[in-house]
Parts: sequence; C-alpha cells; structure tokens
Amino acid sequence: MTSGKTLGWSASSVICLLLLAAGCAPSAKEAATVALKFAEEDSTTYKLTTQMEDGIKFEGSLSDDPNFENRANSRTIEMTFTQQIQSINNQGNAIAKITIDSLKYLAIQQNRTVQDFDSSREEDKANPLAKLIGQSYTIEVSPMGEVVKVSDVQQARAAVQGARPANMAASKLLSEDEIKQRHRAFDLPSADKNNLRIGDHWSSIKTFDFGKMGSKAYEKIYTLKEVKDAENRRLAVVEMSTIPSSETAGLENQITNVFAKMFDNIGTYTGCLKLDLTTGKVEEYLEKLQSEWVAVDPEAKGDREPDAVRMSVIRSYKLEKID
Repeated sequence: MTSGKTLGWSASSVICLLLLAAGCAPSAKEAATVALKFAEEDSTTYKLTTQMEDGIKFEGSLSDDPNFENRANSRTIEMTFTQQIQSINNQGNAIAKITIDSLKYLAIQQNRTVQDFDSSREEDKANPLAKLIGQSYTIEVSPMGEVVKVSDVQQARAAVQGARPANMAASKLLSEDEIKQRHRAFDLPSADKNNLRIGDHWSSIKTFDFGKMGSKAYEKIYTLKEVKDAENRRLAVVEMSTIPSSETAGLENQITNVFAKMFDNIGTYTGCLKLDLTTGKVEEYLEKLQSEWVAVDPEAKGDREPDAVRMSVIRSYKLEKID
C-alpha cells in the first residue's frame, strides 16, 4: 500500500483533498450587488430623524462676564413617511410618491424654544405644521439613491402658506433642497461598480457650510464590511468613514477667513448603512458629524483656568425602515 509519506503529501494537502471530495472547500468571497431595487406599487414606511445643533461656550473669566453668554441653537425633526413606487422609467429610476404620516419639530434659537410641535398631540392640531400631515409630493430616485427630480409639491406648499413662523417652517420642509436632503443622505456605487465583495469600497464628496467658520468638504468612504443571512434575506452592512476632501484645497481662499484661523478644529464624521439585498431596500442608515473649534488665550498664566471659546456643531441623520 502506498503511504502519504511516499507520495510526499503533507497533512494539510490530505485535508484539502478530503474537503474537495466532500464539496466543503473554502469558497471565494461572494459578490453582492449594492443597489436599490424598485417594484411598482411597492410601499414602504420610514422614520427619519435629523438633528442640527450649533453652540458657543465661554470658559475661564469669560464665563463670569455678562457680555459673554453661552448660546445654543438646534433643530430636531422626526418625520414618518410612506414611499410608494408608482412607476419605473426607462433609466431604471423609480417615480415615488411620498406621503407625510407624522411629524415632530423642535427648534431652539439663542437658548429659547421657538417651535415645539408633535402631530400626535391634540393641542397641536391647530398648528400650521399640522397641515403637513397627509400631504404628498413625488420624487424620482435612481438605484444609486440619487434624487433626480422633485415634483407634485405645489398642493402641499399651498396648504401651509402663511406668515406665522410655523408656516415658514413648514414651507421650508417642502423646499426642493430640503426634500432632496431628506431623501438622499447616502450615495451607493454606480451601476458599473456596484458588484462588490467584502472589503470593497466606494466614495462620494459632501460639503458643509459652517458660517463664520467657513466650509469644509469631506470624502465619505463606504466599505462593505459584511454580508449576512437574516430571516430569509441577505443583509449588507456598510461602514462609512471620512477624510478631508482634496476639493477643499481648491476652495481655500473662499472658505477660510481670519476669524476661523484663530481656532483649532477637531471632529468626527462617521456612519453605517444596512441594506436588504433581497428587496433592495434600506433597513437603516445613520451618519453623524461632530465638530468643535477651540480658541485659548495664549497669554494665560498661573493656575487659573485660561480664557477660551468653544464653538460646536452637530449634524446627524437617521433613517429607519419601520414597515
């Protein structure tokens, strides 16, 4: 009988042959098509929560000076909406009707609450923001997640017309820019590059305007971290990281001023996407930007806390499929 040793086989070689014979050999990483899918008459309900915060804080002796008051501004919106696919055009884009089902809207300016609306509260039924409930508009969205067009919004805008601050807040939610931002926070890879394996990545550019602190462009890098089976469907898990974009360099003279140069800047901008590959629907998407600018008195002496100014910004977006 011929032995493994005579043939020069190692133990690992024998194991590999046995695995091949049993059909259990390790396979190459499976590819996944990372794209939205659309089906006519399909209906999905999402909850979207967005947050914008800006604040300034004074430290050291400045904190005791009545001329320097800590201030905070914020806008938090929680909207539940239903998306119904009406048709799919020749480009493969979906024509989707969006209907607003519920809304919470909280706005704070200079530490003072200026809007506090909840469509589920009986006492808020007379608020102009309540007229948004049940209103609809149409978007054209691509498999990449791009909102190509906004239409059929005139009736909704007419319903909320008025001079009260709540009317103006409602009208702003129906502006084309707000609608596009609401329905396009992420960018999926183009059709010729969306067949991905674990570890593959794609990127896009996003720019934020920070007012007196200038603007900053980020390259959002999406990496496919995992594809897993869950309840008879395949779920892709994508992580988002960012780096300062090279596009910022070309805008240096426009976005940097003397005031901003007085501050040191630190921040984080991360996110995560869960995409149902079976249905082509977003299960969850989250991204959050936190940035802080700090200026410290360079002439501070002794043990006392140095005078300092801290300016902070938070921008967050969370989309959850609920039905």
